[in-house]
Amino acid sequence: MRRFLRPGHDPVRERLKRDLFQFNKTVEHGFPHQPSALGYSPFLRLMAIGTRSGAIKLYGAPGVEFMGLHEENNTVMQIHFIPDQCQLVTLLDDNSLHLWSLKQHGGASELREEHRFTLKGPPGSPPSATQITAVLAHSSREVLYLGTESGNIFVVELPSFRVLEDRTISPEAVLQRIPEDNCNRRSCELVEALREHPKNPDQILIGYSRGSIVLWDLQNNKATHHFLGSQQLENLYWQRDGSKFISCHYDGSYTQWPVSSDNRQPEPLENTVPYGPFPCKAISKIYWQTTKNGLPYIIFQGGMPRASYGDRHSISVIHGSQQTAFDFTSRVIDFFIIFSSDPAAEFDDPSALVVLAEEELVVLDLKSAGWPAVHPPYLASLHCSAITCSHHVSNIPLKLWERIISAGSKQNIHYSSMPWPIDGGTNIAPDPPQRDLLLTGHEDGTVRFWDASGVCLHLLYKLSTVRVFLTDADPNDNMNTLGEDEWPPLRKVGTFDPYSDDPRLGIQKIYLCKYSGYLAVAGTAGQVLVMELNDEDAEHVVEHAEADLLQDQEGYRWKGHEKLKTRDGPVRFEAGFQPFVLVQCQPPAVVTSLALHSEWKLVAFGTSHGFGLFDHQQKRLVFVKCTLHPSDQLALEGPLSRVKSLKKSLRQSFRRIRRSRVSSRKRRGAGGNASEVQEANAKFDQDTLQEMELAPVQRKIEARSAEDSFTGFVRTLYFADTFLRDSSRHCPSLWAGTNGGTVYAFCLRVPPAERRMDEPVRAEQAKEIQLMHRAPVVGILVLDGHSTPLPEPLEVAHDLSKSPDMQGSHQLLVVSEEQFKVFTLPKVSSKLKLKLTALEGCRVRKVTVANFGSCKTDDYSENDLAVLTNLGDIQIISLPFLKLQIRYPCIRKEDVSGIASCVFTKYGQGFYLISPSEFERFSLSTKWLVEPRCIVDMPEVTSNNHVHNKSGTENAARKS
Repeated sequence: MRRFLRPGHDPVRERLKRDLFQFNKTVEHGFPHQPSALGYSPFLRLMAIGTRSGAIKLYGAPGVEFMGLHEENNTVMQIHFIPDQCQLVTLLDDNSLHLWSLKQHGGASELREEHRFTLKGPPGSPPSATQITAVLAHSSREVLYLGTESGNIFVVELPSFRVLEDRTISPEAVLQRIPEDNCNRRSCELVEALREHPKNPDQILIGYSRGSIVLWDLQNNKATHHFLGSQQLENLYWQRDGSKFISCHYDGSYTQWPVSSDNRQPEPLENTVPYGPFPCKAISKIYWQTTKNGLPYIIFQGGMPRASYGDRHSISVIHGSQQTAFDFTSRVIDFFIIFSSDPAAEFDDPSALVVLAEEELVVLDLKSAGWPAVHPPYLASLHCSAITCSHHVSNIPLKLWERIISAGSKQNIHYSSMPWPIDGGTNIAPDPPQRDLLLTGHEDGTVRFWDASGVCLHLLYKLSTVRVFLTDADPNDNMNTLGEDEWPPLRKVGTFDPYSDDPRLGIQKIYLCKYSGYLAVAGTAGQVLVMELNDEDAEHVVEHAEADLLQDQEGYRWKGHEKLKTRDGPVRFEAGFQPFVLVQCQPPAVVTSLALHSEWKLVAFGTSHGFGLFDHQQKRLVFVKCTLHPSDQLALEGPLSRVKSLKKSLRQSFRRIRRSRVSSRKRRGAGGNASEVQEANAKFDQDTLQEMELAPVQRKIEARSAEDSFTGFVRTLYFADTFLRDSSRHCPSLWAGTNGGTVYAFCLRVPPAERRMDEPVRAEQAKEIQLMHRAPVVGILVLDGHSTPLPEPLEVAHDLSKSPDMQGSHQLLVVSEEQFKVFTLPKVSSKLKLKLTALEGCRVRKVTVANFGSCKTDDYSENDLAVLTNLGDIQIISLPFLKLQIRYPCIRKEDVSGIASCVFTKYGQGFYLISPSEFERFSLSTKWLVEPRCIVDMPEVTSNNHVHNKSGTENAARKS
């Protein structure tokens, strides 16, 4: 009856739980999903990015990050910083304006929405009358000028968003200045651009879509100049001294216009079609930047010849005889130039070009020869090739860390050495307590090593496995090479490349040993590569071995993809992780589980057909075990098979329905007379009710049929030095758990170090456990005599962990999707179990052991299980008594890809993908918390009307 008794309330334990556990979503790593707008403040040196989901993110120096979210979740169309203020205005696609401020609150500062406003026209007016198309934040910091589709320009007061109706600039007022031969109402429809005169804030330049441009005097409320363009207008840009401006047009041309002091009708100085004479695409934005040497920088978006290059996403830079069209692999959202913002400076002297593309941020150094890219410290394009798996390693030794950085620096020689130019604010967060790595596997066969120690997820090193295999693409191809006479002078930039040469190259599993430097990666076509770290380039032959997991069983035929072809002879590898052995699984199915024991020099791998053990020191296969059930025909089709077994799935569903009907008829027929059946049913209901009153609500765990598909799918592999045969001798062992609820245990004989190369590693199956409910096994763990999880390989040898207790009896914890069960070793008798309770049918998706330290004292920490369920909840369960400590909602249950991508760290943090390009970081621990803390200083600004004193803002973690 003990299991039906409710545990009493323990106030001491409750206090300790508050000191150990706390859930926080701390920071988002990576590139914002579906960016839609870009803004920059030269005054604050901060950049803002808006997204289609209504998020707005501010970035400055590395570690300086702010985030806000519009309640409406509408697309952010435009972002404008208020000059000389810690404020900005956003325009959404529902035509609403929002004022945001960086303000201090409770000892920290946050990006807070101050006001919102929707421009409304007179009753009965069409929506176009107030549809905002252009926004100008005036340097007076008192008003916004809002251009609309109807041609009206409304003036709105800040920060109240009150419309100043008497200052509205109507098309009728503008038409009075335009010559009669060009005077028609349609020439002043749809305001395309509003630009303030750089030297005279009382004048603004108004550009209309049909080509008319007007210089408007705000003091006298009249037009002083009219410029008549012959092409549809796209954008305007003032030159620094205000003597000229430049307009760009739909036909791919740009025009220089002089602004004279008299009222003569201005004529264009020069009209240029940079990629003519054939029809070209529109130039949507342009900059004209002056320099000390007299040669200006002309930088514009678009303008490519329509017929041949109409599908390119380009930004061109022209400086004297140099001209390059930077070619991006995704659509360009917007760009800006970083140049001298000192009003007293005579020249612009541009230093960097910052481009926001749909899938990445690219910064180009305009000061260095060749205009190279600048390596970004944040906003990394995580999904430059689609992420297929991830692996986190905590507390990396300094020596390994430095070797990885050294290998990565050799790959980054083509990047500019320029310091990161967006450097507003100051990061005041404490230095990370340890060095953490996040490894991501990608569809193109690469593994990327990210510095996950702090707020900025920074790329350290990229490993490619492609060189081992023969593919259609030559790895030595240089995409950036240009012929001398090629026109337009395109140059590919950025790292985003969504196309994989071969989907079989995709990385599915990663395992890194931080002590030995051994790395194992496994892929989609059954390839398992074992690598070691080399500080120099090397050329060597990669040893090959095959593992036939079907063991020549008859009646099975693989219908999936073929294995990858390997290169013959020596292969040249860059400094870094270099493969020295390849194990090819047959059939070449996706590798579903991987384990590496660097002390024993063994690697274990599993697929949907079975698992095997390989000795990578002797380069010899130790054994293979086929786990395929006779009914597992679906496992032979492969993930890339074009023909999915839909008919079989339907057939199995109908069989289950038929079986349930037959069994219910049998129960009714075998019950004797009706009264006996009713009595039996009543007694059953009464017993059930009594049980429900005594115990918490538990979903019945139903036994699964062995006919269910993929029962042989190997979900987890685990090495342990434990008592497997008897309680007097411990030995190395390998454990494997399958989708059908089976656990296999193999006893290993690993020769001592002095005879390691002379004697083979031997394996013998010692145990086989079949869980009654046949739920998939997602985790296996051995606890030592002190009920502590066994340390990692080589952890004790490096004095980073206590030696495991080999005196007391060990325990085996088997985690299935539906329950946790503890067995005694070596007898494997059931000792304790915890059923996962949830009315909706909660299942375990991820499980790991995490160490939680107290925030009150450094002397106390404990190991617990961190569990992610299919409902997106995270549960913390104590060891070894399997008591639920706390439950947190983390991921939406509908976000299946987010749940599948989740990875826990060793110290109670975690990452999961909230989009293809962003990781959300969360913490379950009160002690280990990585969150942004920064200060943005606002320099003193003096104008005719305002005096702003120096103030600071400090940012704590923002959560959307």
